[in-house]
Amino acid sequence: MDRIHQVVIAGGGTSGWLAASAIAKLYGKQVEVTLVDSAEIGRIGVGEATIPPLRNFHRLLGIQEPEFMSATQATFKLGIEFKHWAQRGDSYIHSFGITGKDCWACDFHHFWLAGREKALASEFGDYCVELQSARKQRLLPGDAGNLNYAYHLDAGLYAEFLRHHALKHGCSHVDGKIERVEITGSDGYIDALVLEDGTRIQGDLFIDCSGFRALLIGSALNVGFESYGHFLPCDSAITVQSTAQDQLRPYTQAIAQEFGWQWCIPLQNRVGNGLVYSSQYVTDTVAGERLLQNLFTEPLSEPRRFRYRTGRRKLAWHKNCVAIGLSGGFLEPVESTSIHLAMSAILRLLKLFPRNGISDLAITTFNEQTRGEIERIRDFIILHYKATERTDSAFWRHCNTMAIPDSLAGRLALFRETGVLSGTERELFQIDSWVQVLLGQRVVPNDYHPIVDLMSDDELGKFLLSYKKFVETRVSAFPTHRQAIERYCKGRSQTDTCA
Repeated sequence: MDRIHQVVIAGGGTSGWLAASAIAKLYGKQVEVTLVDSAEIGRIGVGEATIPPLRNFHRLLGIQEPEFMSATQATFKLGIEFKHWAQRGDSYIHSFGITGKDCWACDFHHFWLAGREKALASEFGDYCVELQSARKQRLLPGDAGNLNYAYHLDAGLYAEFLRHHALKHGCSHVDGKIERVEITGSDGYIDALVLEDGTRIQGDLFIDCSGFRALLIGSALNVGFESYGHFLPCDSAITVQSTAQDQLRPYTQAIAQEFGWQWCIPLQNRVGNGLVYSSQYVTDTVAGERLLQNLFTEPLSEPRRFRYRTGRRKLAWHKNCVAIGLSGGFLEPVESTSIHLAMSAILRLLKLFPRNGISDLAITTFNEQTRGEIERIRDFIILHYKATERTDSAFWRHCNTMAIPDSLAGRLALFRETGVLSGTERELFQIDSWVQVLLGQRVVPNDYHPIVDLMSDDELGKFLLSYKKFVETRVSAFPTHRQAIERYCKGRSQTDTCA
């Protein structure tokens, strides 16, 4: 391959326009970017909840937060509330914040475990600003609040916002359906996309953002798929939009059902709802009825159903094709990682961008990093299903007894025995996330780190009480979630609906 001049993106939606925005903004003076999609092809549009790294990605692209949030009817997200996951009636929040203070030898939860044993500690979440902000529905947006937050957004409006951003930075847009993919005979690289009207779009580097269809990486290049279905039992989802809620929660809700779980995502102008389930344990009809029965507000749209496979492409980059978004894999939305994985793949490509031609070393590095990231996130998602005490349905009995990856089994065993969590600094979900989910789902260590016992009970009690009061003071000074939106990012039009 010679120098890369033409980058062709197959597919719009969030992943496609996110890739187009980034490459056009950052490398637009060196390469030409063309995105091909068809308005006739529907979008799944379930990726309405995000996680905090997207904020830095937006900064990289020069996107102003108030403008973006207003355009996408966005609200703030401080975490996810999980209901009924370990046992019926349970509820906890996995927030984006850091809980308490650690020391050189151990993390804060060891001090909390000792305090709990000695009746000196209150709930674990009392020591986290973001978690208490979520519960109190109070926050200060922007850098002033120094909070770790993400967004709830309208996926259709977000794709449109990104489209304008990409076009502004020089991306070309071709509206048409891809009829076939031309492969060169000499090296097996993609040479061009041919549309139904005969238009031929040639490129040097192709990015597959065609969703579950995986037209380039799967259909044309025959890259295999590694399934995680034996670890993640859900394979179906139903989505529906409903009218806005009076209570504007700054967190997503994930409510466990006897065959899966239901989400509730509050936007400024409506609510996004969905039910993730296993078709082995419930019919589509019953799942759809359950979703509609459990809506908090009146439906605005007809339910949409789709099947999916959890897993990943065995190669995310093959030849001159990079799979980004659903074409590269899917890990279900329980921790809102779909948009993040697309963003992460784009960043990885930007760092390894093949300006002077396709490099085998860059491809190998990209694929190894992608595999590692997805497997670490996969383990965290599996934890939610495995760490349950529910035996009230066949679905949860299966989850309770199913085999899990050795990497997760080892991490769980170490935590149960010592309270120590192994991991790396490059993991998306850090120790605070793991501890909140583990404790929230009734996985409590048998011991805590011995360094904690160097503190007297009086010292430990004062330390815990002082930090709890610090959290209370900070949160009490924040405006309400609704006030923050009104002042910072009120939606442009209250009549907008999901595309």
